[in-house]
Amino acid sequence: MAAEETASGLLSGRVDAIREHVVSLVAAAPGLPAELERVREQMVQEAMARGPGRLLLLIAAFVALGLLVEAVYRKSVKPAASQGLLAIGLRFARDLGALAAFTIGSAVVFLAFDWPPQTRGAVVAFLAALICLRSIVVLSRAMLSPRDTALRVLPLSDGDARYWYWRIALFAGWFAFGWVLVEQLAMHGLADASRALVGYALGLGLLAIAVEAVWRSSRTAVVICLALWLLWVAKAMGFFWLLLVCAVLPGALRLAQQAAEHLLKPGMAAAALGRALRALLIIGAAFLLLRAFDLQVDALASSDSMGMQLMRGAVNALAIVLILDLAWKVAAAFIDQKLAAAGTDPLGPSATDEQHRLARLRTLLPIVRSTLAATLVVTAVLMVLSALGVKVAPLLAGAGVVGVAIGFGSQTLVRDLLSKFFYLLDDAFRVGEYIQSGNYKGTVEHLGVRSVRLRHHRGPLFTIPYGQLGAVQNMSRDWVIDKMTLGLVYGTDLEKVKKLLKQIGKELSANPEFAPDILEPLKMQGVDNFGDFAIQVRLKMKTLPNKQFTIRRRAYAMIQKSFAENGVQFAFPTVQVAGQGDVSGAIAKQALDIAKRA
Repeated sequence: MAAEETASGLLSGRVDAIREHVVSLVAAAPGLPAELERVREQMVQEAMARGPGRLLLLIAAFVALGLLVEAVYRKSVKPAASQGLLAIGLRFARDLGALAAFTIGSAVVFLAFDWPPQTRGAVVAFLAALICLRSIVVLSRAMLSPRDTALRVLPLSDGDARYWYWRIALFAGWFAFGWVLVEQLAMHGLADASRALVGYALGLGLLAIAVEAVWRSSRTAVVICLALWLLWVAKAMGFFWLLLVCAVLPGALRLAQQAAEHLLKPGMAAAALGRALRALLIIGAAFLLLRAFDLQVDALASSDSMGMQLMRGAVNALAIVLILDLAWKVAAAFIDQKLAAAGTDPLGPSATDEQHRLARLRTLLPIVRSTLAATLVVTAVLMVLSALGVKVAPLLAGAGVVGVAIGFGSQTLVRDLLSKFFYLLDDAFRVGEYIQSGNYKGTVEHLGVRSVRLRHHRGPLFTIPYGQLGAVQNMSRDWVIDKMTLGLVYGTDLEKVKKLLKQIGKELSANPEFAPDILEPLKMQGVDNFGDFAIQVRLKMKTLPNKQFTIRRRAYAMIQKSFAENGVQFAFPTVQVAGQGDVSGAIAKQALDIAKRA
């Protein structure tokens, strides 16, 4: 209740102050011409007393001295021959050095002498305004660089850069010398209300410059400029700065990120710099509003009212969001950089291991990014709620109970998802490879969210959850050693067979149809076994995965033809009947007996 009364009293006091200010302006308006005439006569009398043109001569002399010192500095410090961000920084440093030289040669030298108060105040005010104007011009030149695109911080066209450079310089010049005029009027005794009227009249010039600058881009900006001038006239400075921050901050945040990416190119460094600049702008805007509304940070920290607690919580929440936003932007930029390096080309049949590694990155990194984003969002929500005074322990406990209940019902799903992640991380298999897992085997056709589809070489399609795959035998990686066995009759010349097989291997390797797939040619390893009816000879060759079948068929055909041409016989099972006496006579007699009975 006390907090509400305090807020109500603060608002009422602000409204009363604005009303009194407007009333004083209205009351001072009729007497403004007479006041200005009095001040003019006083200034003329002072000028005649110290000599006509003496003040202007002093100002011109010390400005010329400052320019001379600046010229000596610029001649001594030559522009550095560099490029990129370093060139921008060196040019900005050189311009700041030139401004410092001008300040030393003009204002500092002037202040080293003893001058009459009126003269001292007038010259110092003019030189201070000129130095402030030149400071803004130096900063504007560093950001916009109207004559050199390569040294431009903000990503604008040449026309836009020149346009805004001259508008900013004109606005700053009008403001600086208008401030000098108002200060001189105050020094000559012009009343506060009359001086405020003069200032607001000069503010119309600022309003005209601002309206002309934004007219071509946005009519809403024109309305905002007019509203800012009215709030300034009403001396509602809190709302003035609030409206200014709301109008300027979004564009400033966008320009900060664009400038970082323009200077450093998109990546981790640009993301970190852009988010750091955004954080500084937001924090600066928050402190500006605190000062504009006369809110004391110490009072905010020590007050226990509900409103102050919520405000402190909001400040803490803002800091948490900014930090997590910086962390997310850097991490996302790193992941995007890796994804861009991985490319988007589909894998072909002759893809290299590096191309497969990049394909695996393209699969895994989006999963990592989504997981990281969800983690940061949950963390941010919990930390913000805690900063606002909400007790998150009951929420975590409730979430834990719900999580356990869901976990029991979806443990198979979780196991499948985790199994998929680790299979992909280990690069156990890829789409298009032939694998075997338990009783399932086939070519990987699709890697789903929780299951893999295998196409058997005879046609059936198996859909297997990742959690049930277990150990996987991959038959499509790197190379395959294919072994064959030939049965030859006893007494075969093995050296001859070895030469024939070697020649067949050479012919296969020279065949353009099979040569790219053969890593080691067909050759005979030697005798593997002495069988009941054949000598078992072992052959082998090394090929690319899944290419051994067609090569083996061609090899068998060539072996059969070569062996037939060179008298090498294949062994096959035979039955030999052995007995005593003339077997043929016995058989003939038995046949006659059968014929007689018939």
